[in-house]
Amino acid sequence: MTVYTDPGQYPPTPDSVVTIGAYDGVHLGHRVILDRIVALARARSAPSVVLSFHPHPRLVVGPQEGGLELLTTTEEKTQRLAAAGIDRLVLYPFTAAFSETDSDTFIRKVLVEELQARTVVVGYDHRFGRGRGGGLDELRKGGQRYGFEVEEIPPQAIDDAKVSSTRIRQALQGGQLAEANRLLGYPYSLTGTVVQGKQLGRTLGYPTANLVPVDPHKLVPALGIYAVQCTTAAGAVYPGLLSIGTNPTVSSGATRTIEAFLIGFSGDLYGQPLTVALVAYLRPEARFDSLEALRAQMDADRAAAEQLFARL
Repeated sequence: MTVYTDPGQYPPTPDSVVTIGAYDGVHLGHRVILDRIVALARARSAPSVVLSFHPHPRLVVGPQEGGLELLTTTEEKTQRLAAAGIDRLVLYPFTAAFSETDSDTFIRKVLVEELQARTVVVGYDHRFGRGRGGGLDELRKGGQRYGFEVEEIPPQAIDDAKVSSTRIRQALQGGQLAEANRLLGYPYSLTGTVVQGKQLGRTLGYPTANLVPVDPHKLVPALGIYAVQCTTAAGAVYPGLLSIGTNPTVSSGATRTIEAFLIGFSGDLYGQPLTVALVAYLRPEARFDSLEALRAQMDADRAAAEQLFARL
C-alpha cells in the first residue's frame, strides 16, 4: 500500500474506487466497506483508495469538546488498512482552513479533480464538508454532476449490536474487553515506551515494564489486570500480564500507571517500544492488606494467564 500525505503527489489515476472516513479502529463494520472497494477495484483493474485525514479533525475543530481517545494510532491504522488489501491511503492534511471547505467544493476538488473517483463507497451515516453538512444526498448529486457512482453500505451488526468505533470505546472503558475485541475483529493493543518506574515489582518477583503510550490520544482501557501478548522492539513475543491502575496497595496517589510483566523474559527494555495486545480482562484493580497478599494475587493472575494462553 502506498501512503500519500500530500494530495499534490497523488498520481493521475482515472477510475479510482474511493471510500472516505476516519477509519479509527478498522473494525468489522469498516471491513465490510473495505472489502467492497477492494473487490470493485480489482474487478476494474483500478486502485482501491481510502481517503482519511491527519491530524484527526477533532484536534482541529473540536478540541474544546474533550479529550480525543483513538482506537488506533496513524501507524496502526495504516498497517490494518494495508492488511485489508487497500492499494492507496491518502492522509489528507486537515487544517482550520480546510475545515471550512463546503461539501460541493470537497466533491469537486478532492474526489473528482485530485482522486479522480469513479466510485465512492461510504457508510450509511457518513458526513463530510464544512460543519459535516454533506451526506449521501450531496454525494449522489455530485455523482450525477461529475460522473461517478455512489454506493451506500448499511450499518453492520453482530448479535443485534451495531458495530461502531463509539461502541468499541465504551466497551473498553467499561472493562468489556471481550466485547470490544469481538467488534474489532482482533485484540486491542497499546504501544508504549518503557520508562523507569519505582521497581516495586522486582521486590515481589514480578519486574514490570512501565509504559508511556507513544500517542497521547490513544485510548487506555479500564483499570484492571489483563492477560496480554507482548511484542518487543526485536519482534520477540511473550505472554504476560498488564496492570492499568493506581497501585492502591502501595500508593495513595491517583496517578495511573501502565505496567507489563513479560512471562519468561529477562533483560533490559528501557527506552524501547513495547506493544501489548490485550487478550483477556482478568479482574478489576484491588487494594490488598499486605504485600504478601498482593504477591499471592499476582501468582494467581499469572497462573490464570498461563492457563488461558495454553488453551489458545
